[in-house]
Amino acid sequence: MRLHLLLTAAAPLVLLCACATRPGGPGPTAANDLSPGSSSYGMYLAGQSALNSGKNSDASRFFDQARVGAGGDPMITERAFTSAVLAGDIQKAALLAPTGEEASEASKRLGKLVVAVEALADGKGREAKAGLADANIAFPHKPAAALLAPWAAAQAGDVNGSLIRPSVRGDRLVDYFGQIGQASLYERAKRYDEAETDFKALAQGGNPTEMAVLAYGEFLERRGRKIDAVALYGDHLVREPDSIAVKAARARAQAGKAAPPLPTIREGAAQALLAPAASMISAKQTSLALVYLRLLLRLQPSRDEAWVMVGDLLLTQGDNEGARAAYGRPKAGSNEFGAAQAKLAWTYQTANDKEGALKVARIAAQTGDRDARVTLADLLRADERYPEAVQVLDPLIAEAKTPDWRLLYSRGVAHERMGRWPEAQADLQAALTLRPEEPELLNYLGYSWIDRGEHLKDAMAMVEKAVASDPHSGAMVDSLGWAYYRLGEYKTAVGKLEEAIELEAGDPEINNHLGDAYWKVGRKDEAQFQWRRVLTLKPDDKIKASAEAKLASGLGPDGPTPKLADK
Repeated sequence: MRLHLLLTAAAPLVLLCACATRPGGPGPTAANDLSPGSSSYGMYLAGQSALNSGKNSDASRFFDQARVGAGGDPMITERAFTSAVLAGDIQKAALLAPTGEEASEASKRLGKLVVAVEALADGKGREAKAGLADANIAFPHKPAAALLAPWAAAQAGDVNGSLIRPSVRGDRLVDYFGQIGQASLYERAKRYDEAETDFKALAQGGNPTEMAVLAYGEFLERRGRKIDAVALYGDHLVREPDSIAVKAARARAQAGKAAPPLPTIREGAAQALLAPAASMISAKQTSLALVYLRLLLRLQPSRDEAWVMVGDLLLTQGDNEGARAAYGRPKAGSNEFGAAQAKLAWTYQTANDKEGALKVARIAAQTGDRDARVTLADLLRADERYPEAVQVLDPLIAEAKTPDWRLLYSRGVAHERMGRWPEAQADLQAALTLRPEEPELLNYLGYSWIDRGEHLKDAMAMVEKAVASDPHSGAMVDSLGWAYYRLGEYKTAVGKLEEAIELEAGDPEINNHLGDAYWKVGRKDEAQFQWRRVLTLKPDDKIKASAEAKLASGLGPDGPTPKLADK
């Protein structure tokens, strides 16, 4: 499911941290065998370091060892509980849930929610229902408890209680997910007319979400109304032609295959937890978002889009290993497999394992997933494998029902780097026709013309427009400075290129340009300093050769243009 539409509906929240750590709170005490020389103290410090670094699984293991060694110290137990939740070990977390007076209020509130979810996961509906009714599950977990309560009632056999739609004042995501849940629970109670009323209200209107369309369509399939389901799916694909899940649903219904079964109670409860997770992501409360996703996956470990979201959150916390494990969970053939593998590939690319990244990206692209194929093209471009990137982009561009400026831009860049300027210019101009105000396009095409000495006045106007849109982009200010240089306005060029250096001090091309401009205004010592600096900034072969030639000849930019050897 794609959550971007849901996230825009999330109301901003000021959240309490669910973490057990209390700023300024007491540290480990010698009375509990946590003196600096003890192994328990070492485990505690290792756990705290791991938790601060986003290594939740390591933190859980260290804190648990410290807890055992310290004889169940309440503060360390609280840390062990928090890290177990974040690591996804909900069974252990439920056993460690803090209840004593020494525990923080935030941890006790979270503990009650964790215990209730564990009861749901174990099929103990009555315990879950009682726990979720506890008034102590308050802010910030009240929406989660409200959404889970009907599913706990259903598991406890309380049909009437399961049909009460949850509501939290001002929370539109609770309203939305509560109605989806109510529709499913009406269907479970065989009250089909009321179920369809809810499903239809969610799936019709201006711009229904993929989740709502799938839920209603699957209901129609289960009711034997496959023609209606196919029409519903088709209408959505007119609006969102790249929806893999809806494409698969339409193909299934058209082929007359069996309808998906009614979601189980655990699956329905898991879906309900997407709402608080979305709220926390929207509010940039990544730890709380991760908590809700871990609880969701305890209820439904096969929920692939939740694993992708977990991977995204772990990546932002610096846990590359955990992110890779999460991205690796979706199974081949699932709707999320291609996107998950594409994200997995980027984790290798950012770690400078280019071959590993391409290996994963190629596997993802073989699924046919459009985003995965775009990712492969982007990685090939990043690795300067431009002909291969073009081979991937050509069919993507040909298959598109409507031209995509981003794909044209990407192919234009690849053509330009391959020295195929006519093809590059055609793609870049086509992209700019589709997106005439896009700063990146204006800058790239404008700079390319400037660098080639072509259409200088038009190029200057384009780059000026790009800089006005993004005045803090060093690359764009550099393009403007280089345009002045090409027009012979060297003094103005120096000012703009110095401004670009302030924005992007480590960019070798900007430093190279500034050296050229300094030379033209007679500041030759400063020019040579800039070119020497270029050589320390990992320039590409072309920029490196340019700087070395200017330093060697003593003639600066007025000397011979270096020739690059064929590779």
